[in-house]
Amino acid sequence: MKMEVRASDDIKILDFEGNLDTNTSPDVEVAINELIDNGALKLLANFEKLNFISSAGLRVLLATAKRLRGAGGGLQICGLNPTVQEVFDISGFGSILNVCELESDALNSF
Repeated sequence: MKMEVRASDDIKILDFEGNLDTNTSPDVEVAINELIDNGALKLLANFEKLNFISSAGLRVLLATAKRLRGAGGGLQICGLNPTVQEVFDISGFGSILNVCELESDALNSF
């Protein structure tokens, strides 16, 4: 699992590659919390290269969204492949979290 961070104005874009699962989600959660602790209030998770997400990964996303909302920020998600989209659909996370098809649409949603 690899997560790279880039910026667009005051938005931190997180590019995920690999699997966000039980093994990788603790490190991802630490990295995301560090970004928020350092003042990031708007995060965009780009999942174009994410192969799979488990319930542990969904939990990290939900905790992140709640924390950001509480601080006046937000979380957007984009680039779901069919496998990841299916997990979002089955879990109901597609209606809980803000999901856009394209990164540009997600950036404009803040």
